[in-house]
Amino acid sequence: LPTLVEQVPGLFVTTRGMMGYGVSTNAAGNISVRGLAGGSGQMMVLIDGHPQYQGVYGHSISDSYLTSGAERIEVLRGPASVLYGSNAMGGVMNIVTRGIRQDGSETEVNVSAGSYGTVQADATNQYRSGRFASTVSANYGRSDNHRANMGFEQYGGLLKLGYDLSDHWNASVNANITHFNASNPGPVSSPLFSARQWITRGETNLTLENHYGRTNGGISVYSNFGRHKVNDGTRDAVQPQNRYFRSRDALTGLSVYQSAMLFHGNRTTIGFDWQNIYGRAFYTSIATGEVLDTPNKQSAHSHHNEFAGYVDFRQDILPWLTIDAGLRLDHHTETGSEWIPQGGIVVRPTADSELKATVSKGFRNPTMREMYLYPPSNIDLEAERLMQYELAWHQQLAGGRFAYGINLYYIKGDNMIQNATVDGRPRNINTGAIENTGAEVEAEWHVNEHWSLNTNHSMLHMHIAVLGAPEYKGYLGANYRQGKWSVNAGLMQVAGLFKAVGTTEIHENFTLLNATVNYQLIPSLRLWLRGDNMLAQRYEVNAGFPMPRATVMAGVNVRL
Repeated sequence: LPTLVEQVPGLFVTTRGMMGYGVSTNAAGNISVRGLAGGSGQMMVLIDGHPQYQGVYGHSISDSYLTSGAERIEVLRGPASVLYGSNAMGGVMNIVTRGIRQDGSETEVNVSAGSYGTVQADATNQYRSGRFASTVSANYGRSDNHRANMGFEQYGGLLKLGYDLSDHWNASVNANITHFNASNPGPVSSPLFSARQWITRGETNLTLENHYGRTNGGISVYSNFGRHKVNDGTRDAVQPQNRYFRSRDALTGLSVYQSAMLFHGNRTTIGFDWQNIYGRAFYTSIATGEVLDTPNKQSAHSHHNEFAGYVDFRQDILPWLTIDAGLRLDHHTETGSEWIPQGGIVVRPTADSELKATVSKGFRNPTMREMYLYPPSNIDLEAERLMQYELAWHQQLAGGRFAYGINLYYIKGDNMIQNATVDGRPRNINTGAIENTGAEVEAEWHVNEHWSLNTNHSMLHMHIAVLGAPEYKGYLGANYRQGKWSVNAGLMQVAGLFKAVGTTEIHENFTLLNATVNYQLIPSLRLWLRGDNMLAQRYEVNAGFPMPRATVMAGVNVRL
């Protein structure tokens, strides 16, 4: 996630320490894109195309993703609801896990340690023999962090099994699980005592895919599960909390799609999605473990069902002109039906450039928390909605050695869920609005065989400020390779980051310099050293949680 913040314009992730984002009050790990926040369920995270949000709170948790299992990360900025439905109104981040394509076995081991007792270790094995392939990955990390009572520990793993049934059909079974323990010290001005979280999240899926010359598609059944136990802590060390907050979540889904080339220059995709979203929230006594009364409207077992069908049509009209149109009908058992249109046109003035104009709708259904849990809950909530209009220009020059892109966008939304006072009581209602305007610029230059430079900048104007969404973020990176050595350095500037909104807006500005040095000792062994915040800046991302000054990590990478 810190790498994505550097490399993807318009994307930002809140943080509060060396390792660990946590959950509950004062948590970090909120992924925002163009002023739309993942902590509010407006940004969707996928693993191999499967959504990672669950029942009660309806959003992803950043500590539940493992670096060791990732082959690459795909980020889509802007609404993707026509393909992915609710929660993709701000964008999508898809974590594509590793796979092996040739017969043989590959093993990679990473071990590192650094400031504040931080340790990370992971191991991945990939194997293929004929039609069978497997990937097994395990991960462990822990840190004391830079403040007392801020310890963090995480461990988990990934398993992928695949089999090619024929030249055109393949099947796979995948599973991943992560458990983490996090302590929350609270803001420095009002510390918390005994605030801890124990979280387990996981997902399994079974997928059957087909690949033919003019058509391809698949069917996937998946199931997410979550177990959350939280001690909210107290301000008084003498009077500890007497109860745990607990929630149990599950999301079961079915996804079917088929894409075909109906005629020359065409690609048409038809799909169907179904999800059963389950959640239960309750309290238990710390002393006895008994279930306590939970003052909310939620029944012992709450289920929501969501059904959707969609079609996406792309057609090359001329060699330099392509049009795209998509439509989704989504039905939620509590909030009703929603039509989601999307359209675009691409013009290619030259072989190395394109101008794209798109208009797309995003939406998000209310979560069980917003409808049933806590006093502001409201069972009559409707879906949030927005429209985005975007114009993008991308071009390659100098035989592909230099590339740049410019994106301009305007986002207008209404029906946003806000906590307001109704008849003297707090209540969630569909009264909010969103109006964001922005520009993003990115460029990459391969100077020669040794040097490459990359930069990106994003400017965001929000009619209503959002926590954790900077008005400006800029990054300049340089990469150097010579023999066995490689050096990567980057300077990132963040300005107008909102730490508090409303009547007491608080901004934060800071500049970070990070660098990594790699040395390939032998073909199978690489040593590395990384420094973060090398300018030793004093800054906060979450209000009341000062970030550590300069930190260092060193490690070894082994490939067999």
